[in-house]
This record gives sequence, C-alpha cells and structure tokens, in this order.
Amino acid sequence: MNGPQRTQLEVAAERADELRATIRHHNERYYGNDEPEIADSAYDALVSELIEIESEFPSLLTEDSPTQTPGAAAGASPFSPVRHIQPMLSLDNAFDDEGIAAWVARLEKLVDTPIAYVGEPKLDGLAISLLYENGSLVRCATRGDGETGEDVTRNVMTIADIPHVLTGEDIPTSMEVRGEAFMPLEVFEALRAARLARIDAGKKVSGPEFKNPRNTAAGSLRQLDSKVTASRRLSFYAYQIGAQEGGREHKTHQALLDWLRGAGLPINPRIEPLKDLADIQRFCASVEEHRHDLGYEIDGAVIKVDDLAQRLEMGFTSRAPRWALAVKFAPEERHTKLIDIKVSIGRTGRVTPFAELEPVFVGGSTVAVATLHNEDDITRRDVRPGDTVIVRKAGDVIPEIVGAVLAERDPASLPWSFPKLCPTCAAPLVRLEGEANTYCVNSECEAQRLQRIAHFASRGALDLEGLGEERVQWIIDAGLLKDVADIFTLTVDSLAQVTGPPKGKRKGIRIGEKAATKTMVSIEAAKQAPIARILTGLGIQHVGPTVAEAVTRSIRDLDEIANASVDVLTEIDGVGPIIAESLVSYFAVDGNRDVLERLRAAGVTLRAPEEDQRELLPQTLEGVSVVVTGTIDGFSRESAEEAISSRGGKAVGSVSKKTSFVVVGENPGSKAAKAEALGVAILDGEGFVRLLEEGPGAFSADEE
Repeated sequence: MNGPQRTQLEVAAERADELRATIRHHNERYYGNDEPEIADSAYDALVSELIEIESEFPSLLTEDSPTQTPGAAAGASPFSPVRHIQPMLSLDNAFDDEGIAAWVARLEKLVDTPIAYVGEPKLDGLAISLLYENGSLVRCATRGDGETGEDVTRNVMTIADIPHVLTGEDIPTSMEVRGEAFMPLEVFEALRAARLARIDAGKKVSGPEFKNPRNTAAGSLRQLDSKVTASRRLSFYAYQIGAQEGGREHKTHQALLDWLRGAGLPINPRIEPLKDLADIQRFCASVEEHRHDLGYEIDGAVIKVDDLAQRLEMGFTSRAPRWALAVKFAPEERHTKLIDIKVSIGRTGRVTPFAELEPVFVGGSTVAVATLHNEDDITRRDVRPGDTVIVRKAGDVIPEIVGAVLAERDPASLPWSFPKLCPTCAAPLVRLEGEANTYCVNSECEAQRLQRIAHFASRGALDLEGLGEERVQWIIDAGLLKDVADIFTLTVDSLAQVTGPPKGKRKGIRIGEKAATKTMVSIEAAKQAPIARILTGLGIQHVGPTVAEAVTRSIRDLDEIANASVDVLTEIDGVGPIIAESLVSYFAVDGNRDVLERLRAAGVTLRAPEEDQRELLPQTLEGVSVVVTGTIDGFSRESAEEAISSRGGKAVGSVSKKTSFVVVGENPGSKAAKAEALGVAILDGEGFVRLLEEGPGAFSADEE
C-alpha cells in the first residue's frame, strides 16, 4: 500500500535541506582546509539549485542559508579572529555571454545614466584585507565568512609586494585595502621541483604535496611560522578598498586604483576600462584566450561598474554587490589514455570509482587520477579502460573526465562493470533503490576504519599532530588502532616502536620517541577539545563543522545529542530532517554508542563547560544591528563590538537602511553623515550604554 503523496513544498524542503548541508561541507573543505573536493562549476550548480528552490518557495529561505552569506569555513582556527570594518562579500557569477548580458540589463534598470565598466582578470588566490592606519600597515586578515576573518598579519608582512607604509598625499586616517594574495606559476613550479628533488635524494619532506598554486598560496598564508610563508615568495594585487576614514574621496574605480598605485600598492596591469556590453564580452574573451600567458592562475574575469556614485544607487544583496560580476571561464581540456578504473572506500562505506590515467599536464599541474563519482556517472560518460579520454581540471582544481574519444575506441572494448564485492574486505557492495551511491555495508571493513580514524584526527576535527592517513595506516597495521576511541589508549612507548613499510630500497621509517611524544601531547590536549570537534570527528554523514557547531550550541552534551529525537534536532537552526535522521541513525548503532562510552572512559570531555558570563548577559539587542564610529568614552572598538554581540546584537561595519542604530563618538568620519541621510537612529556614548542595558525599547518609549 502506497504512503501519502508528498506535496511539492515537502519535496523542495527536503532537497533544500540536503543542498544546504552539502554546500556547507564544501565551504569547509575550500575555505577551512584549502582542500576542495568538487569543481567550482559543480559547487556553483549546487548554489544555483538552492537559489531556485528558495525563489520558488520563499517560506524555505532561512537567514543562515549559504545563499544569504558568503561561503566560509566554520571550524576553529589557530589564528585570532578579526572582524572586518566593512564586510568582504562574495560576487555573483555568470558563465557565458548570455549571463553577462542579463547582468548588464539588470543594472541599466537601476540607474538613469550611462554605465561605464572596468574589467580585470579574476586571480585564483586568497582574498586578503589590509588595514592601514595613518598610512602604516597594522593588520592583515583573510576573508573568512565575510564578516570575520583570520589574523595573518605576520605572514602577510613577508609578501614583498605589500608596502608597510603608504606614500603620497591624502593618506586616510584608516583604510581597508582589499586584494588577492597568489603564487606566481614560476614560483609554484620551483617549489614543486625542489620538493621532488629532495624526495629523489631520499631526504625527508614535510607537509602535503603542492597540488596547485591556489591551495599552496592559501596554505602558505596559514603557516604558524612566518619564515615558511616568506620562503614561498607570494605576490599580491590590490583591487578595491573597504572602509575608509578621512583621505581623498574618489569618483571612479579607475581613479581609486590610480591613487592606490601612487600610494605604493601593486595593481594588476591587465585592468582595463570598458564602455559597454560588447566591450565586456571582448575583454572576457581576450583574457580567456591569453590566460596561460599571464604568469599566474586565473579562473575568470571580474567586471565592475566604474562610477562609485552609481554603485551606491545599485546597492547590495545580502551576499554580493549588484555592481560587480565574476565571469567564470570554461576549464581547459586535454586527451590521455584511461589505464584502469578502480574503486576506493570512504569512512561511511561509500564506494567511489576513480580512473587511473596516463599522466597528462592540464590546468597547471600533472594529472594521473580522476574521480568518476558513482556507477551512473560512469554509465553516463561511457568511459572504459583503454579509451582515449578528454580530461579537464574543473575550476582549475579538480581533475575530471569529460568523456571518451569514441573515434579512437577499440571495437573489441567492453563496458566496465561495477564490482560486486568490496576490494578491501570482500563484503557485498550494496546500492539501495533510488540512490546513486554504492556502499560497503561491513562496518569492520579495514578501508572504512582507516578513513574514519584519519578523519577523526584531521585538521577539520581533532587536529592531532602526526596522525595523517599514512601514519594512521601504520598504527592500524601494528594492531594498535581499531576505532577512534583507541587513539586515547596509545602511549609514547607503543607509538615510538611503530614502523612504516619499506619503500623501494629504503627501509621502513620508525616513528621514534620524539615524534611519538609530540603526537601524545596533541592527543592529551584533545581530551579537552570543544565537543563540536568531537562530533565532527565522529564522521557522521552530513555533519561537518558548521552543523556540529550549530548542534552543540543548542545541546551542550554529546549524550543528550545521542539521545535526541528527530523532532528535537530539527528545532535547531541549520538542522533539517536529513541531518537529524543521520544523527539519530548513527547513534542507534550499538557500536557507535560504545565508542562514545570508551571516549568518556579515556577522559575525553563530552559535555561543554557551563555557559560563560557572556551567554548569561540579558539579550537586549537580539535582532538589532549597530554601527559604532569614532571614539566612544569607556570603550575600545573591540570592546564595543563585544558588548553588542554578547547581548545578541550584530556589530556591523557599514551603514545601510537596515542598520538599527549608529553610535557616534569623537572623530566619527563619514558614517554619521550617511546615517543622518538614511534616517538611521544616531546615539552618543551615553545613549550607547543605555541601549546595551535596556535595548531599543528604551528609545521607542522616549518618542511616545
């Protein structure tokens, strides 16, 4: 007997929930780990689908949806958080001439005067904000979630292109300079060659392989030792300013760039003025044609409105300026031989087929392996061992096979068959009806065990030193690890004796006492890790750092989370039915409950500390956005922002019609005038204190 028919809204709600979880996961991989798992184009398609659902069903739009905020990681960071004075937003995308034309048409409806544009190559690096005060560089931060980034001042200070002191006239009292840190291709190839030379010489190398310039640049900026960053010889181009107090007011983007250049900041020489749609399309085609002549990696072009007054008229969406557009380029393609198709087993048992290729240079690096996602993907692409295939690096990052060159196929070739048994444990592989993925359902599978433990120890979870995937395999082979709880039973003595397998003529490397001691110090510290990291480390499907943070903010005990129902979990912001069911299913398994008990027995903290004083403060400013400008008696800028956020409010850096209050102190700059022009409520220092204590209702009472 069939169940009740689900409404379109119910189907859309489930899909939206799934998309949000997936997008948040990929945000974490890209921004937090510098290790994207999917191509930019595939990520953009996920976001576009979610936007379409939220547009068709407005009731499904949530404030914390990835479509409403710039993408970013949410996990903990070794770098101090930095709140940008003015948010660093994302850009909307176009992928062809039709998309560019649609954007231009939208802009022409927003203003009455002709629009001029400026075009620039879209560097594939890391967005950085430089804060200059009275011309001196005082702070450097990553983009982060757009509102808050990471303080990487010491590392950015090592980039030779960036002036520590500005030159010229009309230097602002305070100014945020936005730009892109990147690694020139020549530097990247020299780093890779040096690393390979050390490996060939049998010398020890540390850190991950240099996969591409973008990831290497991002990793270089997040080094704890700034000497390492300095050795990577990064470059920088400035392309915009954020907040500015004092100094010259510019009328056009080109005038601003000229001033920045005169102040000593590097500006991309390929930036061009553009007069209309045809000129924009010509520029994009030219940049794409010459993309490999630039000396650095790009993944598109950026087009901006030149007139700054027109930009103010056009305004912003919640996540992007309307006056700027990122035009994404199609990835380049190469032909090579597909040697074989094999499968790998992930921590959840998911079976992922991949292609072994004759090495081919494409998109800035050599590709020898490409994922094939699932059985349906292989059928759709119709690729077979022995085929000549078309390979590209989608988004210039993730290798993928476009399809086979059928004209070169051997007539005797046969379609590849998906294996019936797990290649690791020989258990049957299962594909459930209606699902695209195939799974090894043996929870004791050695391949799953390796991936589960490696994930628990990874940077996005417990960040345990010396427990990368290769070393975890050594420890498993030594019989010391069967699940994540066993990590806390290791000792310096047991670890020090573990030896890896021989490589060629080289004997296996022994971990040794020094490395084992470092690992055990890290493991001991992890016993007091935030419970969100523990929850992330368990590797529950759909539960990455962002979801784990949301769940543990609401339920501060892992035992309570393990016992929570779907109904209770879906009450949490950011948790929908799919995530809730995944959590409930995970903790319904006795073996997973046993791991939790053994973690507790080992001394791992499974309950968050009692709520701190910040959380006990009256939430007088819930839903209120406040801009603070100038010097407020009794407050530093940071303490004023803390006073707002600790009472449930939002401390924002720029004034808009949505701003609730602007607090004006001494030397306030232009924000006070803008607040007055927009009719936003203005408070002095005494009013600010009253707002903190009584909330906005106090001022409504004054007006009655």
